Amino acid sequence: MPDRDLITSDAAPDALPAYSRGHETAAERLDRNWNDLLQELRVVQTGVQILTGFLLTVPFQQRFSELTEAQHRLYLGLVVAAVTTIGLLIAPVGMHRVLFRRRQKDTLIELADRLARAGLFCLCVVVSGVLLLVFDIVVGLGAALAVSLTMLSLLLLGWFVVPFVIRARGHRRAGG
Repeated sequence: MPDRDLITSDAAPDALPAYSRGHETAAERLDRNWNDLLQELRVVQTGVQILTGFLLTVPFQQRFSELTEAQHRLYLGLVVAAVTTIGLLIAPVGMHRVLFRRRQKDTLIELADRLARAGLFCLCVVVSGVLLLVFDIVVGLGAALAVSLTMLSLLLLGWFVVPFVIRARGHRRAGG
């Protein structure tokens, strides 16, 4: 989620969105942040649910009994991680129901942001773990570890490291 306070542009001030001109009230900012967060959760939720659904069907496949004990344990860990991911990504909606009209949207957004980040981290683990399991079954553990760790690194880099670096640079430029 971009930090809207750091947006810079060569456009005339009237051409910029209201939030970048300083005309956004605190309530409008909270509403915008909440709506942005909900949209992000909608985007990721479908993929997480499909991946979890896929994982839940695996034991019903004929070859499941051929997996090693380590592969069974990895599979069960992935199911737990996938369901945890769903829980973390849906939690902000449940929190909203409890806190609705309690004038605590700032607290809600702060907690929901943390839950969404935790959910994205769990999703990194699930995606790379699924690759580990599939590649282990198909080509062996060595290739599985290489592919899985590469994917985990790329996801962590793209979803966390790069955005935090960009945010830090923006704060330095803005004098924050």
